[in-house]
Amino acid sequence: MASIEVVPVTGRDRLKAFIHLPKQLYRGHKGYVAPLDLERAEMLSPAKNPYFTHAEAQLFLTLRDGQPVGRISAQICKLEQQARPGTGHFGWLDAVDDVAVHAALTDAAAGWLRQRGMTRMVGPFSFSSNEETGLMVEGFDSEPMLMMPYHAPYAAGHVTACGFAPVKTLLAYDLDKSAYKPVGSSRMLDKLQADGTIRLRGLDMKNYARDLSVILDIFNDAWSENWGMIPFTQGEIAAAAKSMKPLIDPDLVVIAEVRGEPAGMLVCLPNLLEVIRDFDGSLLPFNLFKLIWRLKMKKVRTSRIPLMGIRKAHHGSVLGATLVPLMFDRLKTPFLKRGLERVELSWILEDNLPMRRVIEGVGGRVYKTYRLYEKPLA
Repeated sequence: MASIEVVPVTGRDRLKAFIHLPKQLYRGHKGYVAPLDLERAEMLSPAKNPYFTHAEAQLFLTLRDGQPVGRISAQICKLEQQARPGTGHFGWLDAVDDVAVHAALTDAAAGWLRQRGMTRMVGPFSFSSNEETGLMVEGFDSEPMLMMPYHAPYAAGHVTACGFAPVKTLLAYDLDKSAYKPVGSSRMLDKLQADGTIRLRGLDMKNYARDLSVILDIFNDAWSENWGMIPFTQGEIAAAAKSMKPLIDPDLVVIAEVRGEPAGMLVCLPNLLEVIRDFDGSLLPFNLFKLIWRLKMKKVRTSRIPLMGIRKAHHGSVLGATLVPLMFDRLKTPFLKRGLERVELSWILEDNLPMRRVIEGVGGRVYKTYRLYEKPLA
């Protein structure tokens, strides 16, 4: 029997192994494209990721005969403790097809959380619900998508065998341009804007920081009562604005104003994983120039809507019910003009039926499924 050892990630070599492990596991899988190593390193860095201003984490590697075969994180968010005391998170879970390796990893994460007073662990989150969330359970051969995780088909079975129970199911919708349709008639949508109560606009690049702050403030408000919601902090808003700027097309962002006040938003981003499919995570020696050229020339056919919502003040109202259809209608023309063929809308809670009806109403169909798991630690 090969020996299994779980070690904390310390030093540059183990961190590099932690980042590179998914490439070793999934290289060649249709549904997987390696994210950029530089981006992964910054996410994992307490000095560069503002998540760590309100959280602590420990990374672990599993070694078999000295070789990395699995990884996991355990993390505790102070904001999570305010909302759900005693709940710790795990994430960054990737491993070979071996239940013993998964057990060793989850036991290490559980032990770290238990030592710090946690009574329940939930995940995977890498690191929070505002980043990569859930374990893929369906759609393994589907389009790899920006900031959406990939896992092998065996992972879910091993996680449940380790004593975890499903707690929430998350859905990713695919909307093909041929199926993209407005909700309601164009005449109705025009009428709703005729008196000036509702105004739709794109993102103002001259006031980029202001508009991104508005968008994320609406997001925090819109989803504040959603399951597992942790709001973006000001530091995370600033970091998101910086990281998203190279991908932002101002016409693919919609801000809805009601009587002059921002009330809803929708952000569509080009799918970076499509652009870097052949990079294997590296920008050297010439991939940076390829990346800049491909983004500039808009050689992208797929995209993702990671942010969408309307302020709680308009939830349940007739006015509020019109905002999302109006925003989708506004998005359609620039979406087609830029040669985009498909957009992913993700993620959506399976039990969020109002939002699901809207997405299915414009032509979306579920094509990937993710799951969150929990386990008591007491």
